[in-house]
Amino acid sequence: MKVALVGSRYFAATVFEALRNEEGLQFSSIVAPADDDRLALAARAAGLEVHVLANPKIVPAEAIAEGTDLIIAAHTHARVSNEALARSRLGGVGYHPSLLPRHRGIAAVEWTILEGDPIAGGSVYHLADGWDAGAIAAQDWCFVAKGESARELWERELAPMGLRLLTQVVRDAARDGRLRADTQDPRFATRAPMTRKPVLQTDPQIAANVSLVVTVMGQDRPGIVRLISDKAQRFGANWTDSRMARMAGEFAGMVHFEVPREQADALSAALRGLESSGLRVAIAQSEFDRLHGGARGVSFELVGDDKPGIIANLTRMLAERNISIEHLHTELIGSDAGTQQRFKVVAHLRLPPQITREALRADLAVLAADMLVDIALDEEPEPVRQAA
Repeated sequence: MKVALVGSRYFAATVFEALRNEEGLQFSSIVAPADDDRLALAARAAGLEVHVLANPKIVPAEAIAEGTDLIIAAHTHARVSNEALARSRLGGVGYHPSLLPRHRGIAAVEWTILEGDPIAGGSVYHLADGWDAGAIAAQDWCFVAKGESARELWERELAPMGLRLLTQVVRDAARDGRLRADTQDPRFATRAPMTRKPVLQTDPQIAANVSLVVTVMGQDRPGIVRLISDKAQRFGANWTDSRMARMAGEFAGMVHFEVPREQADALSAALRGLESSGLRVAIAQSEFDRLHGGARGVSFELVGDDKPGIIANLTRMLAERNISIEHLHTELIGSDAGTQQRFKVVAHLRLPPQITREALRADLAVLAADMLVDIALDEEPEPVRQAA
């Protein structure tokens, strides 16, 4: 049986090692989001070629070899395209760490804890259009321990469960030549969008973890991200959020780690040790970010002709209203000869309780008219995701 494995990080690498030991199974394709991803490194160490995605949001048809029997998605945030699925005789399946249709979304484990569910579970489901909505191929459950964090639940039960379920589905498909497919009941579907704070079943007075915000800069070269992630893994840190880019030949990255309190100083020292390799490292340590009560998230996009003052005017207006900028991305677009460059801003904001969405929309409309730009405002978006 020929299997294509699409995934990333620890879970995908673990699935790869498990399936390597299955008798009669061959890997037709290995698909990873980056050259230094753990799945890519494990596959190359085993002598296999790896397809690195040009677009981290989608798996194209050419990533899946002809003659594939089944696609396995293991911790991938890239959607497996319909054209890619068409190359697989049995289509594709992914593992989702919830009892689907409950907690469809990118933060299923976190919402299991937030909702106080006494029972959690995992589901292997058919990849299809929709938010984790495909038919169920395999499912199992477990108890949630009192005071357990989302990460602890994942590591204790849900990751081993996913490995076991995916392996069993592959075995059954090889034996029977087909997959079980139990339709999900949409009446019981709930959503699990990304949450921006660590989740515990109880809220202890002193958090077990602290935040490290790490900024790294230096001449771009392969392996910088791997160096950072290896240090984090060694000291038990959770890589929660990051922004990275290559600009004018220089690498610039910012990462937010959640690290056990007792390991924070050791991790900071290890990361500063990267300066010996020519990188510049700055680290800020703090308690976990706790949003002001009633704060609401909104996102907006601004597009207009490039000219001085856009960012200055925008940030001045937001600061005057005590609106926080959680993240902001800018870029120049449309640089064809004979046309003026366009300036684009994408940002996520936190509104204080006294600022309504309607008031912000009105203020942005005035600003857009003054600067001759287009501004679109949305409520906090839910990220598109297909497989955990």
